[in-house]
Amino acid sequence: MAVRRVVRTARVLANSARPTPLAASSLLPSRAIVSAAPRLSPASSRAFSTTPARLGGHVPPRADYKKVTEEDVAAFHSFLSSPSSLITTIPSSNGVWAAATKDDLVAYNNDWLEKYCGDSAVLLKPKTTEEVSKIMKYCYEQRIAIVPQGGNTGLVGGGTPVYDEVILSTEGMKEIREFDEVSGILTTDGGAILEVLSDYLHPKGYMMPLDLGAKGSCHIAGNVATNAGGLRLLRYGSLHGTVLGLEVVLPDANGTVMSVGMPGGNAGALRKDNTGYDLKQLFIGSEGTLGIITGVSILTPRLPNAVNVAVLCVPDFAAVQKVFKETRIALGEILSAFEFWDQEGHELVLHHTGQKPPFEGEPEGGKAFYVLVETSGSNGEHDEEKLGALLEHLLESEIISDGVLAQDETQFASLWSLRESLPEAAGKSGKVYKYDLSMPVKDMYSLVEEARERFDAAGLFKDGRIKETVGYGHIGDGNLHLNIIASAWDEEVEKVIEPWIYEATAKRHGSISAEHGLGVMKAPYLSYSKSDASIKVMQTLKEVFDPREILSPYKYLPPKSA
Repeated sequence: MAVRRVVRTARVLANSARPTPLAASSLLPSRAIVSAAPRLSPASSRAFSTTPARLGGHVPPRADYKKVTEEDVAAFHSFLSSPSSLITTIPSSNGVWAAATKDDLVAYNNDWLEKYCGDSAVLLKPKTTEEVSKIMKYCYEQRIAIVPQGGNTGLVGGGTPVYDEVILSTEGMKEIREFDEVSGILTTDGGAILEVLSDYLHPKGYMMPLDLGAKGSCHIAGNVATNAGGLRLLRYGSLHGTVLGLEVVLPDANGTVMSVGMPGGNAGALRKDNTGYDLKQLFIGSEGTLGIITGVSILTPRLPNAVNVAVLCVPDFAAVQKVFKETRIALGEILSAFEFWDQEGHELVLHHTGQKPPFEGEPEGGKAFYVLVETSGSNGEHDEEKLGALLEHLLESEIISDGVLAQDETQFASLWSLRESLPEAAGKSGKVYKYDLSMPVKDMYSLVEEARERFDAAGLFKDGRIKETVGYGHIGDGNLHLNIIASAWDEEVEKVIEPWIYEATAKRHGSISAEHGLGVMKAPYLSYSKSDASIKVMQTLKEVFDPREILSPYKYLPPKSA
């Protein structure tokens, strides 16, 4: 049968025999992949370049916030239970704390892309919600600006200071508070690392509903604050649906701690609660502009008993769409991921990783598109039968030209790495202008093609300032990742890209940010995705929750005068 061709190719890829059943302890195989963001060690030991970098984005001049003094640092010191929770370059005249160097703060002042760089003199790492509340109350009184920071794995400058804002890191708050093994509801501190939560849940037969390349570094509060999407959104939905409760510290005169839908409250972590406004939704995706998330209650799904992965080769983007349609019909409820990438991205990954090509020979015409299909279900035999029937149909109908089907965990990881290594491979090739966009699926790749035509007409390929343009993403979510690889950060190159990229997205009735957020980078361009009336309501909400505008200034929303 035609499907045997798929299985045989997979065996060539990793020299495995028949599929091996997954052990109970590894029902969801760990992926040996390169992350979208580097898998950073604890922040205190991160190695960041000290080379001056471009600011990125367009921000107004520094507002009239109070500059932090020794007196302010003394107040912060008194709020914190551990001396290690305070790192500052401001010296203590009486030796109460030891002054740090600027190098000690580089990993917090700069983002991992070395694109957004701040100049904060104070880093605070509180260990409890009460400590955050005291800090917030004081900063409100003094009008000291604060930038909340999780794992600092963002891509739009949302988690680093623009000027000298105090950095409030959640990395000191990482306790798992409780887990209900009947309902699957997990409650944790906001600073818990996503991968740590996943490792905690797996032996209990559960998993986190989101999976990101930066899972080894990112914090759950940061995930919620940015409404992170990732690789599982097709199956498990967004955080607007899975987050049941939040604990948030508000930027007001009392440093108010607001608990909504958290265990032990008036209405605990419930899947159904129709009493009043659903306030937690305001903080999901607010990027730390309305409050600091210190606790999260989230619904976690059961681990699947069986996982299958196939990578398919198709001739063009029209075929990608056709495969997606056929896959949804054939696989239904077991479809858990559907990813695509182009030939340029494919070659980039193979060059970067040295990985053996999954298919023999060159694609017809030298170019193709690639699709990854993942299934997750409770019955391995049933799932394999459905996936096998789909692959046979796609081959016999000549919708796909070739395909590989993972036979074991090694192949599972190898196939996933073809997709998940893309951001790392791009980053190793130059400075990457990253654009995270959503739009109707039919329009996704036309934007990549239009970008290449624009850069070619501007002579940016010829003079080497742009080295490559790569398109990939989540077809199931209509989410395109456009990576423009440049030889260096270049204002002239950026002027060719922006605001054209946002105009082109708006023309396709899309959103300028699908999952990365707005931060510094996209705040001035919000009007390409939201109406004037919507922006005005958002600015009003900001004034209600943050009347002194101390949280994440210069970000997320355009200036009110704009």
